[in-house]
Amino acid sequence: MRTSTSSRKIKSSKKLRQKLAFDAQAFLDSAGLSRKVKEFNVAETVYAQGDPAQSVMYLQSGDVKLTVINKVGKEAVVAILGPGDFFGEGCLAGQSIRMGTATAITFATVLLIEKKEMFKVLHEEHSLSDIFIRFMLARNIRIEEDLVDQLFNSSEKRLARTLLLLARYGKENQPHGVLPKMSHETLAEMIGTTRPRVSFFMNKFRKLGFIEYNGGLQINTSLLSVVLHE
Repeated sequence: MRTSTSSRKIKSSKKLRQKLAFDAQAFLDSAGLSRKVKEFNVAETVYAQGDPAQSVMYLQSGDVKLTVINKVGKEAVVAILGPGDFFGEGCLAGQSIRMGTATAITFATVLLIEKKEMFKVLHEEHSLSDIFIRFMLARNIRIEEDLVDQLFNSSEKRLARTLLLLARYGKENQPHGVLPKMSHETLAEMIGTTRPRVSFFMNKFRKLGFIEYNGGLQINTSLLSVVLHE
């Protein structure tokens, strides 16, 4: 009888631990004491260059672009972010102000996590720190690839690669194929060329069947042939 009672207690304790186990995705999908969820309309600023850097952002839904402006007022698009991406993490590395501007390019839902809370959870909860580390490593790899792309590839190939990345090809469990609405000027800023050049290549891609305009910009996997062509 004692053995049976002890066994039940162990099972009950195990179930309780499982129930109370930290759920990283649930944490990122909901608000809490030191985190809040905010919604942003198209073209609304999430934060501006020069704002105090006091929190880390997690994009729950929608798309956000990161831009920087130099002293003479020239703007450059640094990245286009989608669901599941972190941004504003520079505050964790000692940045006191935002180094760029984050703007919603579609309706977006963003989780704002206070810096102290982010430090605490990353230290205590390995499941969340694993997600964050994987994201940061993937971002570093992307930055290196972008640099190589800028140094060695033609503007046509850079555009094709950018379109495929924006369409999220190669990412598991992510919707892909249709791009958020953005101008040729924005694409030109991203790949370091002019708007007329982007328009020329976009027309070329459309005629070749690599892209389609059908209620949005549809990117077909055949566009990979441009990136892979030597």
